[in-house]
Amino acid sequence: MSSIFSLTMLAESIRIAVPYTCAAIGGVWAERAGVIQIGLEGILLTGAFTAVAVTHATNSPTLGLVAAIAAGVALSLGHGQLTERARVHAVISGIALNLFALAATRMGLRALYDSASNSPGIEAYRFGPTGATGGAMLLRVLADPVFFLALAAVAATPFLLQRTRFGLRVRAAGENPVAAASVGIAVTRVRLAALAVSGAICALGGAHLAYDQQRFESGMSAGRGFIALAAVVVSGWRAGRAALACLAFGTLEALQIVLQDEVRKTAIGDLIQTLPYVATLLVLALAPRRAGAPEGLGKHAAD
Repeated sequence: MSSIFSLTMLAESIRIAVPYTCAAIGGVWAERAGVIQIGLEGILLTGAFTAVAVTHATNSPTLGLVAAIAAGVALSLGHGQLTERARVHAVISGIALNLFALAATRMGLRALYDSASNSPGIEAYRFGPTGATGGAMLLRVLADPVFFLALAAVAATPFLLQRTRFGLRVRAAGENPVAAASVGIAVTRVRLAALAVSGAICALGGAHLAYDQQRFESGMSAGRGFIALAAVVVSGWRAGRAALACLAFGTLEALQIVLQDEVRKTAIGDLIQTLPYVATLLVLALAPRRAGAPEGLGKHAAD
């Protein structure tokens, strides 16, 4: 029990939650604008690969981070062009985005590093004290620049959506696009701008994931985008609640790591690994009772 209620557990929970949270906040921006975004998984994966590839080429994690954000914006805008301009159904476009990201990153591994599984190691951000104690681990997690950017995104999103002209237009485009267009709001442009913000924030999570492991591994997003989407749904499309849900998922994942070490030699060791996924299924089962989609989202999806 002491290993569960410890600084190490807290540090692991926060570290694991960052990619989930970035993807979820990105999802909030897209969904608030009225665009279904199930392509979070693909943006996470693309952001991770781009961050590693540019960092490996330039020895600069900052340039890698900037490139990851640019890649996330480009991919999200591609999704927007398909859904808003070409009128492709958002679910189909999102699935295509995920498949494209998986295939493109594997092809990139082959082309750049002659490997189908992982890239060479990179030197990412490493601030804070060295050491394996819980306090040292927590300080390293809190000193990570990507963590600060993720925290800023969580804090800024409610303010931007509620208190700024752009945020109000995003919400109008998602809740009632017909009324928004009638008062002169360019709904398509607003949705594309929101998707650009969505892609940038989600790609931060991919960069954090890659920098945390100091390399890229094929398929390393491992369903995090879908779990983040579950957090968006259960939160009622609210950034703060989505972040808390992601922290809960991160805590469950950290818990299964700790418990797996405790029960490694017992029969329930394999069952412990399913904790985060079972929790996700329960969340989705309860979501219809706890949260509802913005009014315009269902209309847009049905177009």
